Amino acid sequence: MPKPPRFLVLIASLLAATALRDANAARKDWFHDQPSKTVCTITVNSSDEKEAFRRSLPADKYRFVELVERGRPDWLATACQQHVRCDVLVISGHYDGRGEFYSDRPGVSDFLPVEEMERASCSASCSGLFSQLKEVYLFGCNTLNPDALKRYSGELARSLVRAGQSPADAERLARSIAQLNGGSSRDRVRLIFEHVPVIYGFSAKAPLGPVAASMLSSYFHSGGGADVGSGRVSRKLLASFAPTSMAVSSGIGPSEPLSALRASVCQFADDALTSAQKLAFVHRLLDRDMADVRPFLDRIERMVGALSEADRASPEVTQVLHEVASDAAARSRFLAFARDADEPSTRARMVKLARALGWLSPDAERSELVALIRDRLAGSLSPADVDLACRLDHDHELESALPTLVASIRQPLSVSQAAILACLGSTEARARVVPALLSVRDSDFEMADVYLRYRPLSDAQLRGVTADIANADDARVQIRALGALAGQHLSDPESLHELARLFPVAQTPGVQVAIAGVLLRSDYESIATPKLVQSLRESRLEPQGRSEVVDALIRRLEAR
Repeated sequence: MPKPPRFLVLIASLLAATALRDANAARKDWFHDQPSKTVCTITVNSSDEKEAFRRSLPADKYRFVELVERGRPDWLATACQQHVRCDVLVISGHYDGRGEFYSDRPGVSDFLPVEEMERASCSASCSGLFSQLKEVYLFGCNTLNPDALKRYSGELARSLVRAGQSPADAERLARSIAQLNGGSSRDRVRLIFEHVPVIYGFSAKAPLGPVAASMLSSYFHSGGGADVGSGRVSRKLLASFAPTSMAVSSGIGPSEPLSALRASVCQFADDALTSAQKLAFVHRLLDRDMADVRPFLDRIERMVGALSEADRASPEVTQVLHEVASDAAARSRFLAFARDADEPSTRARMVKLARALGWLSPDAERSELVALIRDRLAGSLSPADVDLACRLDHDHELESALPTLVASIRQPLSVSQAAILACLGSTEARARVVPALLSVRDSDFEMADVYLRYRPLSDAQLRGVTADIANADDARVQIRALGALAGQHLSDPESLHELARLFPVAQTPGVQVAIAGVLLRSDYESIATPKLVQSLRESRLEPQGRSEVVDALIRRLEAR
C-alpha cells in the first residue's frame, strides 16, 4: 500500500497528542474533584504492590496507612483501637489457601490469620475498619478460589435420615449443606468483606510481587487510577492482569444464603461476646440436626479448647457447661453422629470434644477411642490410621486395652495391623513392623515409615536396620529406608560407621545421596575423620550435576 502523505501523518499525531492531553486533564480534574481516600495496606510479604499504588496515586487524594507493625502480633487490633477507616484495602502476602497470609522472606515473621480478619469484621470494637470499604485487592494465590476446601462424607445424609428425613430428601439437603459450608477461599473472603462492592483476588496462582507491580504500573499508566476507590469493577485492571488468574467478586449481601452463615460465624468471632455467650450459642447449635453442626466442628473445638481455667471457674460459664452436659438429646445425637463418621479422625475429634463438653467421663472417652481403633483394625487400613493410633496414644492411656484388641484380630497380623498395635506399645507387633522398612511392598513400607515418626528406634534396632540396608540389593528399597532413617537423628556410632562403610560400595548415586542425607542429620562427630572425607571424595558416584547433599556433608566434616 502507498504511504499516506506526511501532512496526514502530522495531523494524526497532533490529534492523538490532543486526545492524550485531554484524557490526562480529565483524569486530573477527576482526582481534583474527589475527597481524599484512605488506602490501607497489609504488607505481610513484599511491598511491590503497595509501592505501585503509592507511586501512581496523587498524595493529596490518597492517604496510605500501613496496618502491619513489625514485631507486634496485635497490629490489627491496634488499627481497630485507633479507629482507622479504610476506603481501599491492599493485602500482599503468600496465601496458604486455607487460612493465613504469610511471608517467605528471611527474618520476617509477620502473618495474617483469616480468623483475625473475621474478628475485625464481626466485632463492634472494630466496626469502623472495614465499614466504608469500596475495594479490596488480595495479592495472594487462591484468594478467590471457588473450590470447596472441605469435603463432607456420607454421614451428613445418614444423620438427616436418623432425624426423620426420607433418603432422597436427606441426600438433597446434605448436598445443599455441603455446598453452603464447603468453605471455599472465595466464600470466606466474601463473608469477611460483607457488602464490599469489589474484591479482586486470584482463583489460582498469583504473580510474584515484582510481576504484579509491573502489571499495576501498566494499569495506572493507561489511566486506571481513576477507578481506584470508585467501588466499580475496573475492566482496565482485569485486562492488565489478563495473563494471570485474577478474579473479581463482591461481599455477601443480606439476601444471600451465605448471610445466615456469616451470622453463625460471627457468633464465634465477635470479641464483644463473652465466653458464656459463645458457649450458649454452641448449645443452641447443638440442638440442631447434626448435619448443620458438622460444618462448625472446627470452630466449636477451638472455642471450647480456648476456655481458660478462669473461664471455666466463672459462674456464667459453669452454668452453660452444666446445661450442655445435661442435654441428653444433644449428647445422643452427637455421639451417634461421631460413631457413624466416615473419617476416623473426625470420629476421634468428636469423642474428645464430647469429653470437653461433659458428655463423656475419662473412662468413657477411653472406651470410645478403643472402640474406634478396634473398628479400624477390622477394616481396610491406610497410613492415616497408623498416624491416628499413634497420636491418640501419645500419653500411653490406651495401652491397657492391648490384650482386648489383639484378641479381636484374626492372626496372622498384617503389617498395617501390627503398626497400629505397635503404636499402642506392643513389642511383638513392633518386631513385625520394623523389618517392613525394607519391604518391596510400598504399602508395608509406608506403614512402618509412619510408625517410626512417632516411635524412634533403639540403638540396637538401628544397628540391625542399617546392617539390613547395607545388605539389600534393591537400590530403591535402600533409598527409601535411608529416607526413613534420616528422621531418626542417629547418634549410635556403630550405625553411623555402617552407613559410612556403605557409601563407597553403593551401586547408585541415589543411595549415596540418601546416605549423606542421613549423616547430615545425625550426630556425626564420632565419625568425622580425614579418612572418611577422603572416602567420600574418591568414591562418590556423580549424578547429573554434582550432589549438593554430598558436598554439604563433606564441608561439615572438614569443619570439624
